[in-house]
Amino acid sequence: MNRGPFYTLGLLLFIGTLSVWAQTPKTIEASAIALHGVPKYKAGFKHFDYVNPKAPKGGSLTLHSIGTYDNFNRYALRGLSPAGIEGLYDTLLVASDDEIEVYYPLIAEKVQYPDDYSSITFFINPAARAQNGAPITSDDVVFSFHTFYEKGVPQFKAYYEGVKVQALDRLRVRFTLPSKGDKELMLSLASLAILPKSFWSSRDFSEPLLTPPEGTGPYRVKDYKMGQYVTYERIKNYWAATLPVNVGKMNFDTIRYDYYRDDTVAFEAFKAGEYDFREENVAMNWATQYKGPAFDSGKIVKEEVPHEIPQPMQAFVFNIQRPLFQDRRVRMAINLALDFEWMNKNLFYNQYTRTRSYFQNTPYAATGLPSPEERKILEPIGDKIPPEVFTQEYNPPVTDGTGNIRSQIRSALDLFKSAGWELRGQRLINVKTGEPLVFELLIYSPSTERIALPLQKNLERMGVEMKIRMVDTTQFTNRLRSRDYDMIAQGFGTNFYPSSNLSIVWRSNYIDSTWNSAGVQDPAVDYLIDGIIAHQNDEQALLYWGRALDRVLTWNHYVIPQWYISMFRLAYANKFDKPSVRPKYAVGLDTWWIK
Repeated sequence: MNRGPFYTLGLLLFIGTLSVWAQTPKTIEASAIALHGVPKYKAGFKHFDYVNPKAPKGGSLTLHSIGTYDNFNRYALRGLSPAGIEGLYDTLLVASDDEIEVYYPLIAEKVQYPDDYSSITFFINPAARAQNGAPITSDDVVFSFHTFYEKGVPQFKAYYEGVKVQALDRLRVRFTLPSKGDKELMLSLASLAILPKSFWSSRDFSEPLLTPPEGTGPYRVKDYKMGQYVTYERIKNYWAATLPVNVGKMNFDTIRYDYYRDDTVAFEAFKAGEYDFREENVAMNWATQYKGPAFDSGKIVKEEVPHEIPQPMQAFVFNIQRPLFQDRRVRMAINLALDFEWMNKNLFYNQYTRTRSYFQNTPYAATGLPSPEERKILEPIGDKIPPEVFTQEYNPPVTDGTGNIRSQIRSALDLFKSAGWELRGQRLINVKTGEPLVFELLIYSPSTERIALPLQKNLERMGVEMKIRMVDTTQFTNRLRSRDYDMIAQGFGTNFYPSSNLSIVWRSNYIDSTWNSAGVQDPAVDYLIDGIIAHQNDEQALLYWGRALDRVLTWNHYVIPQWYISMFRLAYANKFDKPSVRPKYAVGLDTWWIK
């Protein structure tokens, strides 16, 4: 039956209306938000599982730091701020330490966002106060974002390019994202440190600050001697002390950081009782130095705490912006000079495991050969990535542990030769220029020098001269910021999962980021980072994209991987008590208290 043109038009309009309804995003309101999965703690929870809600307040905690500091603005574009200064500022939401990327109310008591993640609205707790007693309002949030965007580190502006912020009223503030679907970018705004506009509006945020600032957090600077020590005191009438995220935490009345010129001096001070807590990162020290009357008497407690926390890629990092290191074969050859098996036996008391992934101890660490799903991701960039990505599982070189690395030297010399270097006498010489292969490792710690010396010796056997240059922390930071180095011993932070944060470390447009310490500008890496960002909401696809990135990064040999240990090595004064449950992803020192 012919129903006529008006019926057809009406049907089309009805279908169009249904389509609009179907595309209208659903609004979600919540007091907690997780990047993946659902929050562990439900609305109305009283405290985190890893705290003692009845922990007594009082007493002091003394810690240490190496080097110096010269200003109180941790966000300044130059200078060094003191350890612990982050306690001066609260964030909109705060993460729990027994989940990954799950956030709960702090300054904001709840959030509202559409399920397409195109915006997020924070509802500020009416009780929220800055340290000067003034209410925290949406105006402070807008001011903070604009200040970080316009005067903070360049990475902030690059990361949040296109994000708009608007105060809807006194206690509601909305961030609108430049595109839909990026939940990780949306959620990252929960960690925005809130600055009191009343203090910072009259100061240059990009410049160092010679006196302590006002903040929004639970601690303020009580006492200091620039470059030597700083003491923070807990604010007794801190407005958020009884919020579930803070119950059982921040139990010390004061926290003091003493500065030492190097770790050897600092360790002797610890044994003498000058400070209270130390996490040891040097295997030899742990095996040989943590003994004596203070340990025997129980005055100092020595404790090993196993954990399953994802581990960072600690490494010797090539600056591939240097012409010497732009050839992957040179980087591969130098990798062969690190004899981990010998070092682990003779220097580390077999405490370590070799790092082989940028996602160590996570499902995203690539193993075996690429799966069909990974190959589908990698094939479009097949001509831009190392061929081994498709044919071999990446593993760092392995020796027999005897110190005899003749086979590694032979392999290295073959790689050097193919890259245009040849051994003349005892030195590797560039065939075209006649220049020897010489570079500098920039460090600031004597303990790093100790682990660099075996690498230096093995490189010398290959005809390569690696100079070791030790500077103080200020010089190191300045040279890091200006990329004035051939190689550094630093590495890359822990990646619990692939996220858009990887852009700051690897993407070409972040070449000026100090986190991009290898100086990578590679369209293939950019492609993989973009794919990771595009698949943040698809956990299965993210697994394949993360493993694909791991393969490309490791086979490009941007670093010489070092090692890791899945254990906290702790020593502390026998004056503390702590909860029976440790947070899954942290030591949990902020939950301890004085006996």
